[in-house]
Amino acid sequence: MFSRVSTCGLIGLEGYHIQVESDISNGIPGFDIVGLADTSVKEARERVKAAINNSGYEFPIRRITVNLAPADTRKEGSGFDLPIALSILVSAGIIPQNAVEGYMLAGELALDGSIRHISGMLCKAIAAKEIGFKKIMVPESNYKEVSVIRGLEIYSVKTLREAVEHFKGTDPLEAKQYSELFISNQSIYNDDFSDVKGQKNAKRALEVAASGGHNLIMIGSPGSGKTMLARRLPTILPDLAFEESLEITKIYSVAGLLTQDSPLIRERPFRSPHHTVSSVSLVGGGSQPKPGEVSLAHHGVLFLDEIPEFPRRTLDVLRQPIEDGMANISRINATVTYPCRFMLVAAANPCKCGYYGDPTKKCTCSFKDAENYLSRLSGPLMDRIDIHIQVPTLKYTEIESGKPEETSEEIRKRVNQARKIQLERYRKYGIYCNAHLNGAMVREFCKISGEGKKVLRAAFDKLNLSARAHDRILKVSRTIADMEGSDIIQAKHVAEAIQYRALDRTVRV
Repeated sequence: MFSRVSTCGLIGLEGYHIQVESDISNGIPGFDIVGLADTSVKEARERVKAAINNSGYEFPIRRITVNLAPADTRKEGSGFDLPIALSILVSAGIIPQNAVEGYMLAGELALDGSIRHISGMLCKAIAAKEIGFKKIMVPESNYKEVSVIRGLEIYSVKTLREAVEHFKGTDPLEAKQYSELFISNQSIYNDDFSDVKGQKNAKRALEVAASGGHNLIMIGSPGSGKTMLARRLPTILPDLAFEESLEITKIYSVAGLLTQDSPLIRERPFRSPHHTVSSVSLVGGGSQPKPGEVSLAHHGVLFLDEIPEFPRRTLDVLRQPIEDGMANISRINATVTYPCRFMLVAAANPCKCGYYGDPTKKCTCSFKDAENYLSRLSGPLMDRIDIHIQVPTLKYTEIESGKPEETSEEIRKRVNQARKIQLERYRKYGIYCNAHLNGAMVREFCKISGEGKKVLRAAFDKLNLSARAHDRILKVSRTIADMEGSDIIQAKHVAEAIQYRALDRTVRV
């Protein structure tokens, strides 16, 4: 007897419809799965057989063929276990064929018949809705994850027996739908900018970066506070919109990093990979391409501490993701694209010993050593970093000062105000901040005064800036103007933006 049920596969973050077809016929007993299935899918034969028997049903000792259509697209993962088992039970006459029609099914089976959590369920649920399914059956542990999608009837199951009895009509499950119960609008951070003493200029630069979504590098001696500042940057970033949260959550769902307690990510990601990270881990990849650190930092911060210690080849793979906001991963069997609109924040010592130019400690490096140390960072990569700042060593009087520092909440209010202006301005263009402007948008939205043009022209010639650096200065100027509520970029806005590109040339930035 022939049967057909529906499930969903994933290519990157995009889901597609898969029909699980089962046929039970006479002949030498066997169980084959065809349709370009990988090892994890073919191993479903043993899981499905044991789960059916241990759930109290008789596994057919006949010739069983399961086809996953379309047969020319590779299938991977353990989420096909449940639909395969149910399709076999439909073919065996235990479940009526019309009972499973209209459902999208997914879940991994344990040998005792219980149903386990699977990765990428949020993406599959979104795809099911887009395809036209109204009903979806998922593991109980995935329910919170998919409950943020409107317009679906969700049936969550703990065991194969629950699913079978539901379709037989003997013990129907209650449909669950969209729930705001698991959606929190509050971001809770343990760090705060009020913990950072002094560093007024660095805090200002971070506020500008947060207001426009700009990339930033901090150069300073060890212990000056670079890492401390970077770790507090997410606390002043604007609150996430629901659409942004959904995009981030889809990536974490595919990567298998969602927890049952956090079905929807409501905080801006902060990723800080070690300098031994590989280029594949950074950008994404593998035989079955998975998202890398750049995608896990989507709409958040990618922090590279001690950036000169990263291999140059690893750093240079960041160029295209920074520019395009997408990580394109090509393999023989698939080409996958993951979004990666992140803020790159880097920290570096000025030299190998860390004290070149420091007024309090003597540097053991020569001028040439210091120059070579930061020259590990390629010019094209540095050109893509909008804001370059020095973080000086704090004085004792600054550390012991009893003067209260601004809190993250106070700074975030100003950042939110600047981002609100940008959201309104770019509503028709599908971007969120000034850092995402392309060349045509820069010319359209970065209107500059006559005095501002003179200042920019002089800096362009004196600092030998590239065309890319020119546009990035304009983007930062646009952000500073937005922070002051100015429609036109004035000379003072340009001057401050240039200051963030014109560090001491001895540090080669």
